[in-house]
Amino acid sequence: MKALIFFVSLSLLVVTHELGHLLLAKLFHTRVRRFYVFFNPWFSILKAKKFDGKWHFLFFNKETPESWDEKNLKPEDQDNTLWGLGWVPLGGYCDIAGMIDETKGADDLESTPQSWEYRSKPRWQRLCIISGGVVVNFISALIIYAGIFSHWGTDELPLRNATLGYAYNQILLDEGFQNGDIIYAIDGEEQTVLADATKKLILDSPKTVTVMRGDSLVSLNISKDLLSKLATENPKQLLSVRYPFVIKDFAPGSVGKRYGLMVGDSLVSVSGQLTPSAQDFTTALGDYKNKDVVIGLYRNGEYAEVPAQLGRDGKLGIYAEDDMAKLFDVVHVDYTLWEAIPAGIKFGWETLTTYVSSLKILFTKGGANSLGGFISMASLFPDTWDWYRFWNLTALLAVVLAFMNIIPIPGLDGGHIVITLWEMITRKPVSEKVLTVIQNIGLVLLLLLLVVANGNDLIKLFNNWLN
Repeated sequence: MKALIFFVSLSLLVVTHELGHLLLAKLFHTRVRRFYVFFNPWFSILKAKKFDGKWHFLFFNKETPESWDEKNLKPEDQDNTLWGLGWVPLGGYCDIAGMIDETKGADDLESTPQSWEYRSKPRWQRLCIISGGVVVNFISALIIYAGIFSHWGTDELPLRNATLGYAYNQILLDEGFQNGDIIYAIDGEEQTVLADATKKLILDSPKTVTVMRGDSLVSLNISKDLLSKLATENPKQLLSVRYPFVIKDFAPGSVGKRYGLMVGDSLVSVSGQLTPSAQDFTTALGDYKNKDVVIGLYRNGEYAEVPAQLGRDGKLGIYAEDDMAKLFDVVHVDYTLWEAIPAGIKFGWETLTTYVSSLKILFTKGGANSLGGFISMASLFPDTWDWYRFWNLTALLAVVLAFMNIIPIPGLDGGHIVITLWEMITRKPVSEKVLTVIQNIGLVLLLLLLVVANGNDLIKLFNNWLN
């Protein structure tokens, strides 16, 4: 299900990105010969093109008929785009006539530049066309965020309203944090929002963090190499809210249900061992595989104990309530449509700046280990369909895709943008042969990046399997 949801999200982003190029190309009367969702080596699942007054379709086709070629069509049909669906779900492309890109080199261009080609257009129009995908992706993210705020509003758990404190990754435990601590201040600046505190911990290289531990404030000195440790270990989550184990539901064949546990029970101990949080309870339960246990709980305000016999997996088959609004004092804010629009723009911009700031991790020792590929991206998505999380993650990926494509690497939109800007400054065109060489270098760099990122994913999967 994770893979399917990620696939749908990525497909949506690919379509909107390439549509950005297509719309700007059409605006400036530039032909788009092919528009593909996914890549199509050797054959295409679907091809569609309109000519002679009707749509024509080909399924699982390898060679496009010559009758579909624009040279053999009527003048009024020569500008029509061939729409395609490939079978390799790693992206897509927009084949703009007269442009050297991943679909063609200098040898594939017409011998004489045509007025409807990309290379014949003024440089400012080319800059708009090549920037279209990035712009549409970012605008899409802003629209999605505005829609989320308008439909769902926002729920924010103030940092200190998490009364059980937070569970910390081992990296932070080594820095002196203890599970249950609540971050109070970072470098003397008081913190009230978890997301802001986490961002400061990761990106601002803090020297001291003040935590509330019980009824006391404790100051922790943070090591200078925290960022390098994070880059090397690349933890999925640095800290998380500790919440009580209140039973939300039961799995099929639940052991806990068979022994009398009920929805709404608040589980607080395992055979006398106190377990204030759901994380504590799950950890304690793992020590009683194939053993008898006594579950301490509160039901309707009264304490009770339920004996049970666990199987070899050491599980009760119960699900904990994870809706923070039902467990803590959460601040909810509703937005009208007109309030949601500026809020969405502000949040989208903050998301972009945070992502850009986080890239400095790549330049630390072990930074390359933090690169992740398709498996890492898919792991962000939930196991079940959740519209709120789907749109939230899709908007995040739209921001990431927009920024990644504007990086000045040959082969990416950013590479084309730099070349166009260079031509605008020098007022001299870059030769088509040089453009082909630059494009090929870019493709090699992108392939290496894909190998490293997805190789990291495979190594992590293998290490997890060994453990």
